[in-house]
Amino acid sequence: MRAGSLEADSFEKRRWHQNRLEPLLLALSFVFLALNAAALSIAQPERDSSVWLVVAVWLVCAVAGSTLLRRTLTHCDPFIFPVTMFLSGWGLIIIERVAPNFAARQTIWLALAVILMIATAGFPRLIVLLRQYRYTLLFGGLALLVATIRFGSNPSGISGAPALWLSLGDFYFQPSEPLKIMLVVFLASYLAEQYAVVRVEHAAFGKTPTPRVVGPVLLMWGLSVIVLVWQRDLGTAAIFFLVFLTLVYVASGQLRLLIGGSILALAAGAAAYILFGVVRLRVDAWLNPWLEADGRAYQIVQSLIAVASGGVFGQGIGQGSPTYIPVIHSDFIFAALAEEWGLVGIVTALFCFALICMRGLRNTVELRPFPALLGVGLSALLAIQGFLIIGGVLKVVPLTGVTVPFMSYGGSSLITNFVLIGLMLRLSAGEQALAFPA
Repeated sequence: MRAGSLEADSFEKRRWHQNRLEPLLLALSFVFLALNAAALSIAQPERDSSVWLVVAVWLVCAVAGSTLLRRTLTHCDPFIFPVTMFLSGWGLIIIERVAPNFAARQTIWLALAVILMIATAGFPRLIVLLRQYRYTLLFGGLALLVATIRFGSNPSGISGAPALWLSLGDFYFQPSEPLKIMLVVFLASYLAEQYAVVRVEHAAFGKTPTPRVVGPVLLMWGLSVIVLVWQRDLGTAAIFFLVFLTLVYVASGQLRLLIGGSILALAAGAAAYILFGVVRLRVDAWLNPWLEADGRAYQIVQSLIAVASGGVFGQGIGQGSPTYIPVIHSDFIFAALAEEWGLVGIVTALFCFALICMRGLRNTVELRPFPALLGVGLSALLAIQGFLIIGGVLKVVPLTGVTVPFMSYGGSSLITNFVLIGLMLRLSAGEQALAFPA
């Protein structure tokens, strides 16, 4: 009775937070966005109507999303949705500032992404169905990958650019984005099924891991190599392998697998450096970009200058010169944030990403193996993608070309990440919301 009473108290506390704290966080986010919209309107009066339209659409999405969540999924985490909306709204403001031609389309993508997030979070049996149809998801994802390799294109039309998109008329879709979630679901389900076995093997000190444990590591290494070789997509290959290596280690507890997987990753990276010019360029630009500051390393050099010029408090929105950086609205949107919001903006954004990932991990503590591993995989996916691109912009790691979650321009990325948030919200509602059979 005591345990049941404590659980009921916990649910009531979370529901109170959802009804009170979530609207408060969304209100603070709106104030932040409105102040920045006003500042941008003053600095660049020609943006007055468009920037306020962006804020208005964001407000509708935030209010509608919060209202529907409270009705369809009580007891879900009160931090994840408002922090996600804060980051996406901030991204919209930056895109309106640096690439206004893309802002309207990104606003439409945001509305669609919120709808799909609500549908994902409100689907009672979704987690059960994901586990049941894991092989369907796996082979569907691999079919998407093969289709991209065979029929892929690049919307920029630049000769030699990576063909990472499938096109249908003027609509472009990047299959590697949903493929990340599909493979996380598959590996979480597989490892949950083998959980008892891999933990026993871990307890038996010195015992060699069996193929059922080593197999997923080799599978994901092979898949990452395929992505790297055929698509020249260093970022997606790195995300695939690092996320799944994290999941295998969490499920098995075997440090040997972590070390062995890291050696495989380093070997693949070394081979890619030797064989592929695009990888060699990114590594060389990371080691010393100043040798080709006006050539192949122009982006990263301009990014470093933008970050440095931001100082502690930033130049102020509309006051910096982030548009000197090519593709600023996508890969390098964090450089624009650093220049115009400074170190304060950097720390704020990093804190928001860390908060989402931390809450995602915290909410899996008392769940069964499959939803727990799924939550770990989704949190790791966000954390690793954010680290790779932000670290690349700040020259901490080589630039990989992935997008900043929620902030960068791109419909495929935005929708996929909001579906991921929907899964996180469903998991955060507790075991009773997952509809597993007793």
